[in-house]
Amino acid sequence: RPFNASATVPFAPMCGLLIGALLVAVDAAASLMWDRPAVAVIDILILAVISGALHLDGLADTADGLYGRRTPEQALAIMKDSRIGAIGMVAVTCCLAVKWAGLNSLHLYRFELLLLVPAFARASVLLGIRSLPYGRPQGGTAHAFFQHPLRLIDFWGIAVLSGLAFICMGSRAVLLIGGFGCLSILCIYYYRRKINCITGDMLGGMIEIQEAGLFLIVAAMNHTG
Repeated sequence: RPFNASATVPFAPMCGLLIGALLVAVDAAASLMWDRPAVAVIDILILAVISGALHLDGLADTADGLYGRRTPEQALAIMKDSRIGAIGMVAVTCCLAVKWAGLNSLHLYRFELLLLVPAFARASVLLGIRSLPYGRPQGGTAHAFFQHPLRLIDFWGIAVLSGLAFICMGSRAVLLIGGFGCLSILCIYYYRRKINCITGDMLGGMIEIQEAGLFLIVAAMNHTG
């Protein structure tokens, strides 16, 4: 029986939880030796190493392809190019800077959020796949994940994460879940407006935008009481 890659998509949030659990362990160990700014850098390095920097590469390609006034065909061709452009480099630099700012400012519910944010970031993949058609129907790195449409039941992982967030954080989970929803809507709207489709690079870009944005958003809890 052939392997059905699209059947693995609903488990993306759970994979994110495993990554978050590793991040919690590394953060706790690093905190015994270094101050918070250095620990934040180590956390960012771990997130990049775990994914093989694949999502950062996707963010760079997405930024290069979608920047400016280009046709969908031109944007897709640019994203397929393995070389990184100036816009892609700026996007990655800004993303890492925002992650560092959020992680360095994260005190309240730190371990809970280190666990949950990577999971919610990867849960955004489900929304991207469900909302937009695949941009390379003839083939591509993410083509196998679009073979079968997602059903409502396939979003169980997001429900599990939301429930876990409320268990760990109480009413403050609304900020995390609300941030996840808003960032997902903004990314999907932007992708739809630019080329009305999505690719593996763009899914990777969504994950990076979610991680950076969510860490910065939830860090605001330290200043709102």
